[in-house]
Formats: sequence, structure tokens, C-alpha cells
Amino acid sequence: MIDLHTSSTGWHEGEERMHSLMHNDLHMENPTYPNLTPGAGNFLQTAPLVAVGIHDPQGRLWTTLWGGEAGFVRSLGSSILGIKTLVDKQYDPVVEALLGHQSDGEITETAGPGRSLSGLAIDLTSRRRLKFAGHILAGALDQLQPQTSGEDGKLGEAQVVIKVDSSLGNCPKYLNRKEISSSLPSPNLVSSTFPLPSKAFELLQKADLFFLTSSDERSHMSTNYRGGSPGFVRVMSNSGDGVTLVYPEYSGNRFYQTLGNLQVSPKAGLVFPNFENGDVLYMTATTVILAGKDAAAIIPRSNLVVKILVQEARFIESGLSFRGMPGDRSPYNPAVRYLAAERGAAIPQGKGMYTVNAKLLKREALTPTIARFRFGISDPIAAGRWTVGQYVALSFENELSMGYSHMRDDDPRSLNDDYTRTFTISSPPGGAELPDDEFEITVRNVGVVTDFMFKQNLRAGLEVPLKGFGGEFAIEQRTNKMTQFVAGGIGITPLLGQVSRLDLNRLHLFWTINIRDIELVLDTFQRVPGLASSTSLFVSNIDLYDVASQHASQHASMALLAATCSSVIRRRISAKDLQVDLDTSDRWYICTGTALKTSLLQWLAGQEIVYEDFSY
Repeated sequence: MIDLHTSSTGWHEGEERMHSLMHNDLHMENPTYPNLTPGAGNFLQTAPLVAVGIHDPQGRLWTTLWGGEAGFVRSLGSSILGIKTLVDKQYDPVVEALLGHQSDGEITETAGPGRSLSGLAIDLTSRRRLKFAGHILAGALDQLQPQTSGEDGKLGEAQVVIKVDSSLGNCPKYLNRKEISSSLPSPNLVSSTFPLPSKAFELLQKADLFFLTSSDERSHMSTNYRGGSPGFVRVMSNSGDGVTLVYPEYSGNRFYQTLGNLQVSPKAGLVFPNFENGDVLYMTATTVILAGKDAAAIIPRSNLVVKILVQEARFIESGLSFRGMPGDRSPYNPAVRYLAAERGAAIPQGKGMYTVNAKLLKREALTPTIARFRFGISDPIAAGRWTVGQYVALSFENELSMGYSHMRDDDPRSLNDDYTRTFTISSPPGGAELPDDEFEITVRNVGVVTDFMFKQNLRAGLEVPLKGFGGEFAIEQRTNKMTQFVAGGIGITPLLGQVSRLDLNRLHLFWTINIRDIELVLDTFQRVPGLASSTSLFVSNIDLYDVASQHASQHASMALLAATCSSVIRRRISAKDLQVDLDTSDRWYICTGTALKTSLLQWLAGQEIVYEDFSY
């Protein structure tokens, strides 16, 4: 996942309202970065799709989806992006609002700060995505030649130059994989009035992804996605008087940047793409956010829903310049939640469906807050195999969820929690250490689900649904140079599942821990012979532990590590600790908390870095 540096900007009024409504931590930092990092620029150049949002002259919001293959977005330096892409110049509302219908190729430069624009670059194959927002510096729309654009001349080439003011990598939780390929559009306006035609209605019924743009009408604009199982967006009404949609907000990163904007200004622009045939449904709308019992009254078993009151819609056949071949679905996707008014609402979700379960077999405490859990898989063939560096998604909803009645003061944080969690698998696949139908995870107790796991009676035979495997964090040793891995505390787990296949002579592990976790280090070095000699260990907070007190065991462990480890440094890691390896390094892998990762990205500027966010 692209995860950018933390900025000093706080939360705006609408975001604070959402955090308060959802009983969220009001003291957490806003992770939005104030510009565009080099790593983000590199990703933008490889992304095959970009959703773009903008206001039209009437102040309404619209969203579109451009692209088809990598390379149509370029980083021009100094947080400036250039987009050059094939577009539907006749019916695309963003093209109309941004560039007009004049397709003479004349470049229009903007004096001053320029108009606001937001976007979301996305790769549906890898599920990588990046939000950005900024202002337009220049733009042009050129008419394509007849042999390319068709006799009706509805196609054009759009060029836009954007100064990026903020960027943020966001959650891939409900994205379903798709393999994107380019395709020549042949746009045909089917309808721009209500009710929606049958083909547009069918598109909504099977949509598993849409994009929406929101704004606080001041300085915060955002284009993001919403995904789920096909049909997760429900149609409340579709008549000559108007169209109303509703969808449930699933548990995400809890930043609430989109909903925060909608709290201040209810305007939204939406686009629903049909990846099979290139049809597209554009909508501009107003929204209503409903929480708690108000939400559950519309979509049972939901604590947060968004109602969309469509003001104008355009349904275009073959209006998109790409197609998408469906791949794996996100293991996070809940079953479709029907409207209370629909017959389907009375049907128990998952009834008659086959479920693969993971049974808790063993728990081994490593420190007071870290333990290793072993699970057995009820049907390994149905579950599929994982690969090194992947996570497992487990659902604890049946054990912990109480439905919408958990909107109460004794358990406010359970609001909108689907109790599905991902854990990096810390055992190798293929039966190398465990039977084929077993895996291990190494976990820190940090929340309601992990607390439940730590307190679980093993004799109770806990079984939870296994929703799938995912993620991409495999370590590759490509050259004779050193491979560097920086781990923060429990961030060692991705390495544990694949270290047995690595050449430890070409691996340098920088591991920074709190002395409270020293037993995790000892356990790791005992299980992986030779790793200690490839490790520089940084131990903090030593001065807080009195050797004559109950913490004497930590100091004994320190003495043991000093005798076996390549290097033990009694402080936090710093930039100078990494400089000696820059010239001899092939690639850097990072798995740490957000604050340390922010520093590492700055310290290692210009190096090839691979990192993943396992917090979604």
C-alpha cells in the first residue's frame, strides 16, 4: 500500500464532527502529506486508472474515470503532475467542466491558484491507490483525427497540468481485483433524465465499485472509492421524480475524510463504471449521512449509511477507454445488506453458503502483550494457499458483534466495526514448518479482537470464518548487494514467514524495539539460527527499567543478546545508522509504525523502498 508522510495539518470541522459521532480518537494525527512524495510520483506513472473530480460552473460536483494503461500520468517534478489521455469530449461532465467543448488544442493557462481538482490513482490488479488534491495550472482539449475518433468526432485528447497540494495512500480493504486493458470508446448518450433506463439500473445492481468526489467548499477536496460485493449499493427509488441510492459505510481507516467533507457540504459527484462493456453512469447529487438506529432503519445491521439524492445523471454507452477483467474479490467484503423494504432483508446472510473456518489450536505468550497463535484450516483446498508475505483475513463478527444495538455508551468503539481483521502470517507456506492445513500469526494485543484472542479459553475450540489471504510483501534478493529490512517491534512478522528461503549473508535486519519486547527478539533468534548475526538491534527505554526490580529479566536478556547479536544499540534508530549501507544496498523493505516510517522515507530518499501497511 502507498502510505505517505504525516503532515502537521489537523482535521477540519466536518472530520472532527465525524470523529465525535463515531467515538473516534480525536488526538490521532492527520496522515495527509502536504505535497507529493517521490514514491507517490513513481506510483502515479504506473497506475492504469485515475478518477478525477471537479466542480462545474453551477457549483455541482462530478467525477470521471480516465486511463486504460500505465503512462498517461507523469510526474513533472515539484509536486506537479501532467495527464494526457483519450476522453469522451462530448458527454464526460468532468471534461466539459474542466476544458469545455472547444477542441482546438489551445493550451489555457491559469493565473493565480487555479481551480481545485482532486483525484484517485488506482491499480486494481495490485489494489494500490493514492489520493491527491490540488489546483489546475493548465489544460487543453484536442480533436483526434477521424480515423481515431470516429466520424462523429466525440473523442478527444485531454491534457491537464496539476499542482498537487496534498496526497495520501488509503485503504484497499474492499477493492476487488481487476486486470485493466485499454479500449477505444464509442460514446452514445442513452439518457440524461429520470427515471434511469434499465441498463443503468442493472449497472447499479451489479456494481462492486464506484468513485465519488466531495468537498468542504473551502480548501479540502477528495476523490475516493467505495467497494464491496456486487449490489452493495441499493436503489431506494427510481422514478420520474428522481433517483435515490443508499450504501452502507463499512469499517475503514476511520479518517472520515469523505464523510467529513459531506458533513460540511452534502454535495457529491459519483461515477459508476461498467468494466465489462465500457458503459458509464455519471451522477451529481446531494447526500445525507445516517448513523445508529437511523441507519439500521434503512439497511438492517448497519450503523452508518449514506443516502444519495441524485440531481442529474448521464448514462453513456461505451463511454470509457478501458475494460476490466474480474479477478479475486476482497476477503473483507460483507454479504450484501438489503434495504429494510426489500424482501431480501429477511433472508439470513450466508444461509446455505459454504464457509471455511480457522480453528485456534495453540497460543504461546512471548511477552505480556505479544503472543503467537496457531490455527488449523477446516478445508485447505477451498481456502487456497497463501504465499510468503501475505496476510490472513479472519472474521470475529459472530463472536463479538451485537448488531446495531451496540450503539451504546458501554461499547462506543464497536460502532461500524465489522470485526474482520488481517494478520500477517508468520509461518512459511507449503508445510515447511507446519502441516499444510495450519498457519501461525504473531500478534500484539491492541484492540477488541486481539484482546478477545488473548483471553480465549483454548479448550473452548474457537472457530472463526477464514475470509481469504491477500497482500504482497515478498522479499526478493535480486543481486549480490545487501537486502535491507527495517522492522519496528512486531513489524518483524513479515520477515518470519520467509526468512528460511533468504540468504542471511545478504540480509541486514535493522530491528528497533522497546525493551518490554525483548523476549520476542530472543524467541525469534532461537527459532531462526543465524539471524542474530545479520541484525542491528536498537533497544529503547532501557533507563525506565531498574535492574534491581521485577524487570531484571529484561537486563539478563540484554546481556544474552549482546553476546549473540551482530550489534546491540541502546537507543532509538536514527538516520546516521542507515547511511553506511546506502551504497551497498539493493532494496529496502520497511514494516514499522507510521511515525517511524515517515522518518525512514525521508532518511532513505532516493533508495528503492518497498513497504506495506498492515493496519487496514
